[in-house]
Amino acid sequence: MPLPFSNKACFFTTALSSLLLLTACSGPIEDTLPGQPIKHRQEAFKEILRVFEPMGTALRTERYEAEPFERMASALVERRYGPWDYFREDSYQPPTRARQAVWSRADDFDAARLAFISATDALLESARTHDLSAVRPAYQEVEESCRQCHNDFRK
Repeated sequence: MPLPFSNKACFFTTALSSLLLLTACSGPIEDTLPGQPIKHRQEAFKEILRVFEPMGTALRTERYEAEPFERMASALVERRYGPWDYFREDSYQPPTRARQAVWSRADDFDAARLAFISATDALLESARTHDLSAVRPAYQEVEESCRQCHNDFRK
C-alpha cells in the first residue's frame, strides 16, 4: 500500500535529515601541529592512568598487595613528567581538551603540576612503608590533585 503524501514527505525529510547528520559526523579531529603536542600529552596522561587506575582499584576492592602497589607507585613517579612539556603556546586548538586557563593562568597551572608531583612523591614514600593506612590518604591526595587540575584546566 503506497504511503499517503504527508507520510512520504515525512519519510523523505527524515531520510534526508539522517543523511545530512551522517555526512556531518566526521571522524575525530586530529592533531596537525608540528610534533603533535596534543596527541603526545594525551598519550602521556593515558600512560599515567594505566598505572594510577589499577592502584585505585586495588584500594577500593580491598585487594591491596604492598609490593605490586609499590612498583605501581614507582612507575607513576617515572611517568609523571610526561605530559607537561607538550602544553605549548600554539596547542590550544582542537582536539585539545585543555582550557585556555592553562596558558592565561600559567602560574596556577604550574602550581597544579607541582602539587601533582609532590603528591606522587608522598604516595611513593607511603607505598614503600607497605602500610595501607598510610597509602590510602596518599593515594587520595594524588587523586585530589588530578581532580582539582581537571576542574580548573580541562574542558
